[in-house]
Amino acid sequence: MASVELRGLTRRYGTQAVVDNVSLTIPHGALVCLLGPSGCGKTTTLRLIAGFVEPSEGEILVAGRVVSSPAKTLPPEQRKMSMIFQSYALWPHMTVGENIAYGLTLRKLDRSLIAKKVAAILNTTQLVALIDRYPGELSGGQQQRVALARSLVVEPETLLLDEPLSNLDANLREEMRFEIRRLHDAYRYTTVYVTHDQAEAMTTADQIAVMNSGRVEQLGSPQEIYDTPASEFVARFLGASNIIKGASLGAGCVSVAGVALRCTPAGPMPSGECAVAIRQHDIAISATQPTGVENVLPATVVRNVFLGASRDYMVELTDGTQLRVVTAPGENIPLGAAVWLRMPFERCRALPG
Repeated sequence: MASVELRGLTRRYGTQAVVDNVSLTIPHGALVCLLGPSGCGKTTTLRLIAGFVEPSEGEILVAGRVVSSPAKTLPPEQRKMSMIFQSYALWPHMTVGENIAYGLTLRKLDRSLIAKKVAAILNTTQLVALIDRYPGELSGGQQQRVALARSLVVEPETLLLDEPLSNLDANLREEMRFEIRRLHDAYRYTTVYVTHDQAEAMTTADQIAVMNSGRVEQLGSPQEIYDTPASEFVARFLGASNIIKGASLGAGCVSVAGVALRCTPAGPMPSGECAVAIRQHDIAISATQPTGVENVLPATVVRNVFLGASRDYMVELTDGTQLRVVTAPGENIPLGAAVWLRMPFERCRALPG
């Protein structure tokens, strides 16, 4: 295993910085997800780590040694890394066993040692019964497990995964998230995992680096990122949040639609224009006005959708701001009804505007 450290990493194409001054440390044996929308720089960052792209500025260190800098870049084959692509890249003319053994064969290991290592990884990835099949005879999930087994069997210092589940259907994606986490816990290779899917990131990662416009907006555990977003972008991207525009009143309060909301600031309390982030399921909706509680906003129901396990409301505040509220399906409040929204202060996150 080896730590991976990015120091001021930048990659420009012309005048555009696709990766912009990224600094990040991935400890030994950790699984870190680079999470963000298309074009945010996450795949370019992974390719920089792999050695397929050279940095314009900054350095990449693996186990304390510099492997990339503007002056010198170590080629991919000398980095002791394995990478899994979206397409899996299995050899179609080789069986499962031959695909998995391929990297060991290139290293000219003894045939008995290769057989022993392949047998062990087949058992771990639950592929023993498929050893003689060809990739074209496998399901998407089975092909993904073969790609994982082939990458793990060579015992890399670092494992890189680029949107590895994007080609699978929804059910297989959910199954493979847990499979990737199980294999990581078994082998503890330092892993960098690129995805745009927040559920994948939260299921698999020790830490999530949320990227936007080539920069890391926030780094933390899945729960830290979800519960305490540091910016509007993070609040919107990781878990559905309402972003309510308002004006800072100081002392942890924000004026929204004429009501002073007490909030938990994300860092120093912003001044002037700011925003309040609150998750859709953290808002309590009532057809009767609560008494003796704070953070209550009047609103009107403009949409009510029954979703079986939940009910999805769209409500409108007195200033025209619309919010989504997701509740248990019990109470059915009709369209046009006056309601009151209670927003617990510990769930209201004051963000810079």
